[in-house]
Amino acid sequence: MTHLLQHKAPIMEALNQYKSMRVVPFDVPGHKRGRGNPELAAFLGEQCLSMDVNSMKPLDNLCHPVSVIKEAEELAAQAFNAKHAFFMVNGTTSAVQAMIMTACKAGDKIIMPRNVHRSAINALILSGAVPIYVNPGVHSELGIPLGMAVKDVEQAILENTDAKAILINNPTYYGICSNLQALTDLAHQHDMLVLVDEAHGTHFYFGDNLPASAMSVGADMASVSMHKSGGSLTQSSFLLINNDVSEGYTRQIINLTQTTSGSYLLLSSLDISRRSLALNGKEIFQKVAEMAHYTRTEINKIGGYYAYSKELINGDTIFDFDVTKLSVDTRDIGLAGIEVYDILRDEYDIQIEFGDIGNILAYISVGDRHLDLERLVAALAEIKRRYSKNKNSVFIHDYIRPQVAFTPQEAFYAPKQKLPISESAGYISSEFVMCYPPGIPILAPGERITEEILDFIQYSKDKGCFLTGTEDSDIANINVLKELAK
Repeated sequence: MTHLLQHKAPIMEALNQYKSMRVVPFDVPGHKRGRGNPELAAFLGEQCLSMDVNSMKPLDNLCHPVSVIKEAEELAAQAFNAKHAFFMVNGTTSAVQAMIMTACKAGDKIIMPRNVHRSAINALILSGAVPIYVNPGVHSELGIPLGMAVKDVEQAILENTDAKAILINNPTYYGICSNLQALTDLAHQHDMLVLVDEAHGTHFYFGDNLPASAMSVGADMASVSMHKSGGSLTQSSFLLINNDVSEGYTRQIINLTQTTSGSYLLLSSLDISRRSLALNGKEIFQKVAEMAHYTRTEINKIGGYYAYSKELINGDTIFDFDVTKLSVDTRDIGLAGIEVYDILRDEYDIQIEFGDIGNILAYISVGDRHLDLERLVAALAEIKRRYSKNKNSVFIHDYIRPQVAFTPQEAFYAPKQKLPISESAGYISSEFVMCYPPGIPILAPGERITEEILDFIQYSKDKGCFLTGTEDSDIANINVLKELAK
């Protein structure tokens, strides 16, 4: 990689040049560099609004880049060692959906773990692709879903040799990585595309001693959430392509759903953040890994909590672990992760990334200070002292193997009826139920509702998880398929 090129930030440079020209704007947006909306300008800052501009010749066009955006994409591709990088302004959700819709048409099979983000299953609703789920299993002590075992994927491939692609999480929300190289090689031997959801793995491209990235093992496509660990603005992301994936066709797929009014705030944040990581990424993520290691060590000294790391590695379903992740099991103090999450926010003014039934995740980045880490550790110690209970009070079951009766698209659009969720066992769901974050469905369209699933949904509600997905915002009722009564 030529560092000389990586010093450039073409979109930022073009915006600065445009601003210096003092052009009179008779185009959108209507706030006219903030003058038309003084309250917004005061809140966000005049500098910010002056960069919120329309696509025009000097600034290129995201739908069909030919100049500064094209150059910025080429720099990003070079930085990530990809054939091409697309700037995505509809979040990593749109990148995941573009990957699946590029690889699969209606009726095509795609092999994927069931613990995918809702965006992947949404892509199946949009495209009509058919999921072949691989059971990721669950860690018996921690209650977290694991990676995909190579033998399980091989079995899914041999049973579905007509599948077009395989989707892999790298890493999971908790930091767990599958054997990405082995799975990629296996899929390629059977002429399947390898799509990698790297929403939580941006740093794999720039850190030392971190798990393998999608592009490094020869995967075909990857969605990279730059706004998570990469430093760009929320909702900005990269879609990387490799090998024989067509740049032109992929852009056509992206343009089916992505806005034609790409935000230059988001685009420039991707450009500037890519430059920062390309030039300083190793040092940045070395510091993040050290901060996470220090905090893990201090939390494990408290007792009752378990901040886990590479000691979990088993060579297959936990092939590697992302040491920048601060994932902590809380059940030995008798509290669900979501309860610790709520106490940290309400009592200690500490906002962590998420809590589920058994775990919390605190997102560590270069923006954190040592003082903040100490405050988190002290708060967790105090929570243990003040709130701990009998550990048997916490239910463990974060993964329930689904019974798939219909494809997500068939179920989502099928004639449906509304039932009280408590009376829905035996029916086929036509919608999602999930805790957000992390946004991994407990129930997806096309899956049979069981008493076990209903117990888990009720338990999640009781513990304070934020449930989403159903048409009924209170999650008291659920839409089920009309045809399939008990």
